[in-house]
Amino acid sequence: MNRDEIEIRRLEVTTHIGVPDEERDSAQNLWISVWMHPSQGLSHLGDEVAKTIDYHEVSLKLAELAAARPRKLIETLATDIAGLLLGNYPLESVDVKVEKRILPNADFVAVKIYREAAR
Repeated sequence: MNRDEIEIRRLEVTTHIGVPDEERDSAQNLWISVWMHPSQGLSHLGDEVAKTIDYHEVSLKLAELAAARPRKLIETLATDIAGLLLGNYPLESVDVKVEKRILPNADFVAVKIYREAAR
């Protein structure tokens, strides 16, 4: 298993999400963290940008995905993110964490998932 990773931590995105319909009426901010494990690791890059994953492009795609449609569950958004990353980049696996400020006595609630590329 490759242990190399590219991390994007706590990317702020705007989306419509929540279980009651009224909660989805207003846009909310969520925070997304991803840990991407490139199929070939990072040692082969030779300091060439074209050989790595463009994390700016990834951040734009994540924001676009979050805003694309309303969802009820942050679990659904996490699964959608994993599918996007594994389907568009040469990754062995990905960890995805989605955070939402919703409980009055907690910093946030979060889900974290791990997915592997199809073999």
